[in-house]
Amino acid sequence: MATDYDTPRKTDEELHEESLEELKARRADAQSGQVDIDEEDAAENIELPGADLSGEELTVRVVPKQSDEFTCSRCFLVHHVTQLAKGEGAKAVCKDCE
Repeated sequence: MATDYDTPRKTDEELHEESLEELKARRADAQSGQVDIDEEDAAENIELPGADLSGEELTVRVVPKQSDEFTCSRCFLVHHVTQLAKGEGAKAVCKDCE
């Protein structure tokens, strides 16, 4: 945002009056009782603590480590061999952990 340095500055008294007016306006808005929340969106995003998820199932396909992949000995993530920085086998280190 551009700033115009040639405009006259407001005095402390003017700033104080403006801030009081803003606070009064905010208080009036807060007491209006009007809520701007979309109930459908709010209900979808709420997770209850301790909710029973025993009826839910999670299906994940697990793929074994491929011949062109290695497990980093520091972060324990499986990476492609192009991410190998140094070491071999159990001492392999990825480029991120180097």
